[in-house]
Amino acid sequence: MTLKNSERIVMKRDAFLPVRGLARSGALFSFDERKNVDRLAAKPLRLKFVKGQVGAEGFAVGASIVFAPLLLGDLKVCKTSRPLTMADFQRGVALSEKELHGMHRAVAKKLPDVVSLIFSAQIMMLKDRTLLGAVEALIGRGIAPQEAVRDIVEDYVARFDSMANEYVREKRYDVIDVGRRILANMIGSSELDDRFDGKIVIARELLPSDIMKLSLQNAAGIILLSGGVTAHVAVLARSVNIPLVIANEPRLMNVKNGSCILLDGAMGNISIDPDSDVVRAFRSREASRLDVKRILKTLREETRTKDGVRIVLLANINLLADLAVAKAFKAEGVGLYRSEFPFLLRGDFPSEEEQYVIYRRLVEGMKGREITFRTLDVGGDKMLSYYDGTREANPFLGLRSIRFSLKNRDIFAHQIRAILRAGFDADLRIMFPMISSVDEFVAAREMVAECSRALHLNRRPYQRKPRIGAMIEVPSILAVIEELASTADFLSIGTNDLIQYMLAVDRTNEKVAEFYFPHHPAVLRGIKRVVDAASLYQRDISICGDMAHDPRYIPFFIGIGVRKFSLDASYLPKIQHSVNTIDTRKATLFAADLLTKSSVTETAELFDR
Repeated sequence: MTLKNSERIVMKRDAFLPVRGLARSGALFSFDERKNVDRLAAKPLRLKFVKGQVGAEGFAVGASIVFAPLLLGDLKVCKTSRPLTMADFQRGVALSEKELHGMHRAVAKKLPDVVSLIFSAQIMMLKDRTLLGAVEALIGRGIAPQEAVRDIVEDYVARFDSMANEYVREKRYDVIDVGRRILANMIGSSELDDRFDGKIVIARELLPSDIMKLSLQNAAGIILLSGGVTAHVAVLARSVNIPLVIANEPRLMNVKNGSCILLDGAMGNISIDPDSDVVRAFRSREASRLDVKRILKTLREETRTKDGVRIVLLANINLLADLAVAKAFKAEGVGLYRSEFPFLLRGDFPSEEEQYVIYRRLVEGMKGREITFRTLDVGGDKMLSYYDGTREANPFLGLRSIRFSLKNRDIFAHQIRAILRAGFDADLRIMFPMISSVDEFVAAREMVAECSRALHLNRRPYQRKPRIGAMIEVPSILAVIEELASTADFLSIGTNDLIQYMLAVDRTNEKVAEFYFPHHPAVLRGIKRVVDAASLYQRDISICGDMAHDPRYIPFFIGIGVRKFSLDASYLPKIQHSVNTIDTRKATLFAADLLTKSSVTETAELFDR
């Protein structure tokens, strides 16, 4: 069946979460060529079902819309009942600015760490007298206002396209978006207000900013044709509560806009124009799964195994909006704050003060609980559009994470000072990502000491005794893990990257996804060695990454001595329930048996029992 916008079916997900639809930010873009989309859409479609990978859990039913870029042709010269005037243009600008400021204020209350990216550039354009003056000059020469807007936007786009810097070139989409908004307000159109509202968005690729804008426009779900389930776009989709399925199926771009899509983000299933009884069955199942009152009643303040062993469940925080979910699901603290998102979701490096404001809100939101800040983790699949130095032929093996920070010491110092200041009264832990040697860890720890001395001289409040730890993600560190454990205050195993580097499998490349084995014997034995080293020196050890989200692996971790996990907040109830069913003595035997296996097939069989 085909859905009109007014007939769309949307299953409300996770009603206890902060409301996503605070505002709508206008039209969006991707990297597809519209002509290619049109060409594909002209082909007959015989696709009914696609099996993909779960990027962000959830369920949605809605009308499909292919996510294609805005082009100048979209700034159509609309027919109006009367000729437009200079006053109409000025009213369109004023209304557009009012809209954007209203959106900015609304979103700032919930998403202060990303709001500047979404609105600031367009608000500045609406105040740019050079741009507005150029339009007014054309109108003064007798050009129709709608044509004048289109001509000036076209000129600005040409200028941006000629720039060498990729980030500057991408400004073309902001100016097109501004032009569309002014035109809509000149003629009283509401086209921009509901372009993605309630829709299932199909896209070849997306930027982090696209995810945020889709969230603000109330998109019901996303189907992505590229990337991996551990990519930062998938992580961000989880934070803003949009179901996302990643499917390497080019024919999805053929789906006609308005087709009914059933998106099952729990199983990774995509159904195109399903029967109505199938939709009813899935809606009933999802309503049962999201019985929030029932879920909250089953949650306990402390997590224990079946035989009473204490397990600590912490939350991963990507955006400040995650705090509400983490607290509702009784997270005992923040096991990982991904500090890179304020960097990724901006047009330039945030200042120390801007970071301090965000970090302080995090600390206050989890007052009295353990909070771990992971320092800037960019590079690989998390590129800064405004920093050309991260453009590399092989970014996963390039200047990323702690290497980037140590090479850019001013940026690193701003972040460390902001963290120390924000956590002056907190149980503060600072963790360095991608540590590959003891030397790197010592160099990074010395930066914390330098920043502490500077803050002391400036007589500013700061945390004088933060615990300093390392994230275990690079195989080289396994050979010296005992030395690192003796030096660091704590360790955290980042399973996503550890698996990637141990197995030489790009975790964002769907072509090799079948070789990404969390249960590979080398991975399991490597994790065991880290846990043993932490135990030897009585260091805190935690598991972070997608393995911590999967109940199949929890008995193994508990069996080798892990007592702390850091999870995306939405997984907390499921993992607590899993832990409650585990007997540690049986888990220990299970883990010992696993560690004797030398093949992926053998370990898979044990995990699947």
